[in-house]
Amino acid sequence: MTGFFRDGAALVCDGVPLEAIAAANATPLYVYSAATIAARYRAIDDAFAGYPHAIHYALKANSTLAIARLLHGLGSNADANSGGEIDVARRAGFSPSQIVFTGVGKTMAELGHAIDLGVRSINVESAGEIERIEALSRERKVRTRIAIRVNPDVDARTHPHISTGLKTNKFGVAIGEVRALSARTRGRPNVEVVGLHAHVGSQITTMEPLANAAAALVALARELAIDGTAIEHLDIGGGLGVSYDGAPVPDAAEYARAVLPVLRESGLAIVLEPGRQIIAPAGVLLTRVVDVKEQPGSDRVFVVMDAGMTELIRPMLYNAFHRIEPVVRTDAPLVSADIVGPLCESSDTLGKDRSVPRPQVGELYAVLDTGAYGSVMASNYNRRVLPAEVLVENGQARIIRRRQTLDDLLALEC
Repeated sequence: MTGFFRDGAALVCDGVPLEAIAAANATPLYVYSAATIAARYRAIDDAFAGYPHAIHYALKANSTLAIARLLHGLGSNADANSGGEIDVARRAGFSPSQIVFTGVGKTMAELGHAIDLGVRSINVESAGEIERIEALSRERKVRTRIAIRVNPDVDARTHPHISTGLKTNKFGVAIGEVRALSARTRGRPNVEVVGLHAHVGSQITTMEPLANAAAALVALARELAIDGTAIEHLDIGGGLGVSYDGAPVPDAAEYARAVLPVLRESGLAIVLEPGRQIIAPAGVLLTRVVDVKEQPGSDRVFVVMDAGMTELIRPMLYNAFHRIEPVVRTDAPLVSADIVGPLCESSDTLGKDRSVPRPQVGELYAVLDTGAYGSVMASNYNRRVLPAEVLVENGQARIIRRRQTLDDLLALEC
């Protein structure tokens, strides 16, 4: 077996006990399964086999350098959302032709950097961004490949904070304006429209929004071809959700069955930008109990951990649910617990009203499915240092990012 599973009472990662990893590296600590990352990447690649496609892993989900290098070695390309992510991709081994550059507010410096590198395409957000790319490209006497990000006004039926495809969201060009924008761009010597891009949200667990967005892109591509703009690819983004609570969710094969029939009608190659789908179930956050407090007038307890919203902000930010389990099961009686962090914020809560064996101070717990939007969104609030990260690969656990120190934190201050 690979991934996170129980060997008797103990939770292990690819066969390596998490208790041993935590003892060697302290907590809070992120641990990733290389085998799970590989299996989930290949599941997507296999699901779309037989149709021209390119997987561009969304670095925003987790851009730790060793993770990016692992995906590169598996054959992935990269989706970057900032100049920093472009540079991480380059250091991880991705060539410029393997990088698409996405983002709502790309600065002139970031655009210039992407143009100088010659990335596969820049997913543009507005008419103004096209003008800026054209001006920068004209200065450099180059022709830059762009894809227009389309806002198809499709409801992803996900949390409003991670919905990106409605007309009320800040992302992309309204679908009704794309033909006119493309017509104005066609024939310009320094920009070339090579694709259409749509990403309607994240943690999507029903196929209808994804299928509707794909259909909208295909119809739009057909209209652009009639107008005289022949594009090369359709970038259908990412967004496929994972099961945080153990309930069934669509897998990569179901996703492909939902979107490929309509995409085939276009005859165009496709770009996919999975992030969470690959990396979320491949990571856990390990944390130890520092205190157990009774809640007055209640049969519940507060279980205070050494990890909180500085290590994992998703529960506070999105009211996100993560399963939380003792790494080694015990026979202690079950209690109802609010599992909270050590920060001076009432919202610093990892999970409310959870049924767990009554914890003891020092006991090790795992917060599951935290490979995506976990370490990458960590902060130094309360002057807390960033956690270490460990990758388990071929039966060996190795540090891929050391724990930050206070000296690291203060080195930037004068």
